[in-house]
Amino acid sequence: MANGLRSLIASGTKAWLDSVDPDLIQKARADGATGATSNPVIISDLIKTGRFDDSLASLMAAGHDDAAIAWTLTDSLVRSAQGVFLDIWKSTKGNDGWVSFELDPILEDVALGLSEDERVERYVSLGKRWSAGEPNRMIKVPATTAGIRAIELLAAAGVPLNVTLIFTMPQYIRARDAVWKGAQQRASLDSFKSVYSVFISRIDVYTQEHVPTLSPAAQGMLAIVNAKRVWAENNAFWQAHPTPLEQAIIFASTGVKQQGLDPCTYVTALAGDGIQTNPPATTAAAADPSRTFSRQVDQMPPAAVLKELDAAINMQQMEKVLMAEGVEKFVAPQKALLALIASRRAAS
Repeated sequence: MANGLRSLIASGTKAWLDSVDPDLIQKARADGATGATSNPVIISDLIKTGRFDDSLASLMAAGHDDAAIAWTLTDSLVRSAQGVFLDIWKSTKGNDGWVSFELDPILEDVALGLSEDERVERYVSLGKRWSAGEPNRMIKVPATTAGIRAIELLAAAGVPLNVTLIFTMPQYIRARDAVWKGAQQRASLDSFKSVYSVFISRIDVYTQEHVPTLSPAAQGMLAIVNAKRVWAENNAFWQAHPTPLEQAIIFASTGVKQQGLDPCTYVTALAGDGIQTNPPATTAAAADPSRTFSRQVDQMPPAAVLKELDAAINMQQMEKVLMAEGVEKFVAPQKALLALIASRRAAS
């Protein structure tokens, strides 16, 4: 294991790779990663490498349409990653070793014309389908209005959940309460498992664009402060409502988006607990043998910075803006994946 990742994991962080590239999964596992996540961008990037051309050709020859090919390939790659982490899942009795499988983002596409009730129904149906028979697969559902309604039903049905696209504390609380309400309808909580993916870097992009008057000390701090507050609330809730397995926060979107920042800015600030789903480039930076990490997740910036952020940021407005952008960025990659497969079909 590279020294940097050894240090990060020793601080208390669980490291999950934000990729299901089979080669990167093997390397990440060797370096100490204990789980992984997937999304349409990852699948598209893998197709672009040409490494899966034979699989695409076989699926096309079998008469599958573009959507079926996309989901068959996703299912195969996620299952392959699950195999790598299954020993972790078994040894931790389900606390770790998970691989996330994202449900169809196109359900949130306004152009599709689905009602909220229809989206909820589809999320529940797909969640049950893609989790069936997969012991260490976690179903990823967005914290949209329909998604939050669906996760209550999925939790009640025993589906392990990764609630994604969370930007604010109220949004996290709505999602967590829905999951907990569903979980309480189960005969047993023994296998109940949920994680909550709080997005990081997009928040600091938001403050740069929408609140440029923040002081130098406060600018670039909201994402970290927000994530730490949600983490603390999550810990407090589950301490008051204990369950056999951990219900954890995922620090997601940890790759920096601003030029000049240390690529491990968020990795460092959030080290010490929870799960980090770091993209490959961030994982590589964290693995540098010269890197060391220590527990920082419960350390806040000075009170003056917190006061400035609380006075300057309208969190409700930020959630509205980032969710609108987030849903668009959620839908577009799946459309791009389907278009990529269609282009490969046309060229064959």
